[in-house]
Amino acid sequence: MKEKILRLLQEADGFLSGQEISEKFGVTRTSVWKAIRQLEEMGYEIEAVRNRGYRLCSEPDFLTAERVCEYLDTVWAGHPVRVYDSVDSTNNEAKRQAESGAGQGLLVIGEQQTAGRGRRGRVWESKKGEGIFMSLLLKPDLEPSHASMLTLVMGMAVRDALEMSGVSGVQIKWPNDIICSGRKICGILTEMSAQVDYVNHIVIGVGINVHNQEFPAEVRQMATSVFLETGIHVCRAGLAAQCMRQFERYYARFLETHDLSALLEEYNACLVNCGRQVRVLDFKKNYTGIAKGINAEGELLVETESGLRRVSAGEVSVRGVYGYV
Repeated sequence: MKEKILRLLQEADGFLSGQEISEKFGVTRTSVWKAIRQLEEMGYEIEAVRNRGYRLCSEPDFLTAERVCEYLDTVWAGHPVRVYDSVDSTNNEAKRQAESGAGQGLLVIGEQQTAGRGRRGRVWESKKGEGIFMSLLLKPDLEPSHASMLTLVMGMAVRDALEMSGVSGVQIKWPNDIICSGRKICGILTEMSAQVDYVNHIVIGVGINVHNQEFPAEVRQMATSVFLETGIHVCRAGLAAQCMRQFERYYARFLETHDLSALLEEYNACLVNCGRQVRVLDFKKNYTGIAKGINAEGELLVETESGLRRVSAGEVSVRGVYGYV
């Protein structure tokens, strides 16, 4: 019954009286009232005015394949979309489906991850209804050594999508974080299955903090969300689709050269590391220097006292940005 009443409220132009609803479905007004309460418990905001009836004001931000497809206008990225209420991690699920024959463009989304992770196996908080946790499957004709550049390509796509959703001042912290106001709003994790000279598949995982209003004490000073930055609860389905739209655009340019030469200027313009002192946590010896941007291979160029160094792996901290004080 509540589904029928919801559909009626969605189609109505203004208020519907309880009497109208009860007569249409042949139920008592008490039954209508109970159904309205159930919808409110699900997150629907329904205004009730005496002598006028009920009016649907807002709907919860459900993340379903159908809703994502409503916004999706890509050629291949996000086709198909598969959304899970709960999954260990979207990267794991995308890899499982790749091994089972899924093709390029598959987008796996999880409302909740029970074993989400970031780089170096770190835990990624993945509460239901708060963020976007998604993974895109690629099967490119690409040398394995070039795969890590796709993290940077996705970073540009997510940055643009966030800006288009009303978040201002979005920057990229090389190699895999998107930040705003000096705090992390998104993390990216790229994983690959490959042979010596051949890529089987690549999975790019994206975790965006969207509706979060607070964070655990241990990360409160380092994390932010779309809501905290804008005060707006954006549509997650629309934001996910916008990420796919922007990735498809940047990916096409990447494939023209199989490197970042066509994207260097745009990437460096939004790179928070650029021109700032960084500390490189090298597996041999840590060192500091001034970041000069990235090169066509996606390496971070760091000017040190001993000369220019190219950083292709490891952790990089930026003075003034979370993790490096």
